[in-house]
Amino acid sequence: MIRDDGSTDDTPQIITQFAATDKRIKFINADNRENFGVIKNFFTLLKFEIADYYFFSDQDDVWLPNKMATMLDEAAKHDQAKPLMVYMDLSVVDENLVVTQPSMIRSQSHHANTTLLPELTENTVTGGVAMINHALASRWHSTEQLIMHDWYLALLTTATGELVYIDQPGELYRQHENNVLGARTLRKRLQKWLKPMQAIHKYWDLILNSQNQARLLLNQPDLSDDKRELIEKYEGLLNQTFSNRIKMIKKYHFKKNRLFHTVVFRILVVTKLGLSKTSR
Repeated sequence: MIRDDGSTDDTPQIITQFAATDKRIKFINADNRENFGVIKNFFTLLKFEIADYYFFSDQDDVWLPNKMATMLDEAAKHDQAKPLMVYMDLSVVDENLVVTQPSMIRSQSHHANTTLLPELTENTVTGGVAMINHALASRWHSTEQLIMHDWYLALLTTATGELVYIDQPGELYRQHENNVLGARTLRKRLQKWLKPMQAIHKYWDLILNSQNQARLLLNQPDLSDDKRELIEKYEGLLNQTFSNRIKMIKKYHFKKNRLFHTVVFRILVVTKLGLSKTSR
């Protein structure tokens, strides 16, 4: 299934031609190409038709051979009655498909998340190398207050099912000027830290939005007591006193994947440096 999210070039015509020659391809909005944005676009596709498994595909990346077979083989090992997400690593490439980073997981996040605690503060799942089953898809009911669809679905499955990582690249992740999101590059990092207050404000946006996103998980009726407690403590962390914030960080081990970002995250949460009343 393909949904065109408001393309202004020849993409709709190309999709129409493919759909006319291959009955497996469905162009679901050939007559109304309204721009929904990334999250709502994928949500609409996911709810259009029921399937056993769902793969997310971005228009500018290249899937590697055996990607789907590898993920389906892994999925077969798990109980399909429970929410499941399987994801892989990516190789970052330039516009000409020349590899610039063989492993995005290692270069950007250091390691892949598979449990709820690290996924609360930092996402390591990229939608283009993710597959979910119907049990997980059926739990996604809204697009409100989500940072990104892949992050929310990863959170949802770590809270209610299984998040599984396969340590090999599943696609070539193309980086260019028009990426909505993308891999962290040295240039992006320098631009951010040359303007420290701007970087702090962006960091606070990420922290606050991740707390709002985590709060959505509390609507799941079958959360275990320990996971419900962990989510509640994270989303209410900033409402605690100074000393209690320190105690909660130590008790629940809230952190980021890399040491530097963990230090920044914990300093900001403990001191509330740069947190404005209007952003809360």
